[in-house]
Amino acid sequence: MAVNDTIADMLTRIRNANMARHQTTQVPSTKMTRSIAKVLREEGFIGEFEDAGEGIGRNLVISLKYKGKNRQPLITTLKRVSKPGLRVYSNKKELPRVLGGIGIAIISTSSGIMTDREARRQNLGGEVLCYVW
Repeated sequence: MAVNDTIADMLTRIRNANMARHQTTQVPSTKMTRSIAKVLREEGFIGEFEDAGEGIGRNLVISLKYKGKNRQPLITTLKRVSKPGLRVYSNKKELPRVLGGIGIAIISTSSGIMTDREARRQNLGGEVLCYVW
């Protein structure tokens, strides 16, 4: 099935797998989904991820993280900000702070995909892809 908004699709798949307490989830592998997964891993929201499959059917297998005995998901909320129908951009002065710095905003900048903290450090603005906390 062809999906127009691969980022929203990825976030929804992670959200659903988290609610069902799955160990791993699969999302179609693109440059964009791979770099978002990389940021999520660096921020400690997910475990490892790897490519599976060949050619056009390539998937990214993402292992999810839970905490405590009753396995609470580490990611409580994934929220898409900039959509294909309404893009949201932010300059370096107006980069969003998610929950006063507890959460992260994933920003697509001219130097690649990064967190709001990293973009602030490098003095970059860009497209606000999503919020995670």
